[in-house]
Amino acid sequence: MIRLELRRGSAAPRRGAAAPPYKRSGKPSEWEAGLWVGQSVSGTSAACFCSGWYATPVESALERRFPGLAGRLPRVPLTALPTPVGTLGALARARGLGRVWIKRDDRSGHLYGGNKPRKLEFLLGEARRRGRRTVMTFGGIGSHHGLATAVCARAVGMRTVLVLVPQPVTAHTLHCLLLDQAYGAELHYAASVSRAAARALALLAHGALRGDPPFIIPTGGTSTLGTIGYVNAALELAEQVRAGELPAPEAIFVPLGSGGTVAGLLLGLKLAELRTRVLAVLVTDILPPSPGRLVRLARATLGRLRRLAPEVPPVAVTAAELTVVTGYLGRCYGAPTDAGVAAQQLAAEVEGLQLETTYTAKCLAALLDLASRPPYREQDVLFWNTYSSVDPAASLARLPDWRELPPAFHRFFRGVESHESRANPNQKIRTLPQRR
Repeated sequence: MIRLELRRGSAAPRRGAAAPPYKRSGKPSEWEAGLWVGQSVSGTSAACFCSGWYATPVESALERRFPGLAGRLPRVPLTALPTPVGTLGALARARGLGRVWIKRDDRSGHLYGGNKPRKLEFLLGEARRRGRRTVMTFGGIGSHHGLATAVCARAVGMRTVLVLVPQPVTAHTLHCLLLDQAYGAELHYAASVSRAAARALALLAHGALRGDPPFIIPTGGTSTLGTIGYVNAALELAEQVRAGELPAPEAIFVPLGSGGTVAGLLLGLKLAELRTRVLAVLVTDILPPSPGRLVRLARATLGRLRRLAPEVPPVAVTAAELTVVTGYLGRCYGAPTDAGVAAQQLAAEVEGLQLETTYTAKCLAALLDLASRPPYREQDVLFWNTYSSVDPAASLARLPDWRELPPAFHRFFRGVESHESRANPNQKIRTLPQRR
């Protein structure tokens, strides 16, 4: 259920303000996801918001648990919460497992789903509070975080600068690059993490000289502010447990990349008084977070919340409730694995669930393995799906030709272009050979 507060008759928001990420398609009850940049969407100018309806964030699970936080955190409306929970019964039967549940964060938003909007609505809210017009963030060339930032920042009237580093090239990676370009991101390539840092410093200085210093969003949105999105998510899950929608899971399987999602869940579960173990499936070898680093991030996030609302209790967050699961990464970040591809195919065949091979398929592969034996075989385990089920290409008339990207990115497309895409350069990148 989409929980939005709709109001009528307000003044038009100024350019760069947190405009609603919804387009008008008839009566208010029929509104659906769209773009806010004054562009034409399905023949209707997004500027129609100015004299019509607009959306404001509804009260979050975090605010319901701690009312003193209400209105104290910067936030723009990017999510449709709560996300559903359900069972993966067909998957469990196919592999002879016990009770397997799913948290459908793939449906977390209409512009973009997955774990990104939960973090970005706080991060972009802070950028807006500071009066910034541009945000800058980082990732691999196929970064979902980078793409989500471009989509969501555009929706609230901000520019996005992406500094991207190499990762294994797949058709999905190249498709993400084209979407970055289509959603107006300014793309910069760096051959390594250290060069990305140097490029970011140069771009930051250049923006400051122009009077438009970018607001920095860390990789994956992982900061104390972004992590609050998953503190809220854990409290949301606790509300669903109390409502009888599912039993309290004894274990949650979630991908571990930059770490903000995991740290937020660790803290949120502790605040919710749920005795649930977080099994963080490591999917990166680029500055992989240690358990100690995750705990420190959770504690720093708690400190931030307590400074805003002392009613938030000083819970003890330790690594005792955390297991970092290794052995499912494969060759490197972004490289598909046989187990991940098999899990991806099984989820699609028996549950109609779409995953990708960098994060969620590897996480599910770990669940399928570990939940087949004690202690997890006898427990209620939950798969937290952090992949977006929203196709950003659906809102576009066309994808750009790869030659429209900055020249530094052309190398990734040469040699993998199919006969069909050479004949039609506007054809979607899924016509490329699948390397997944």
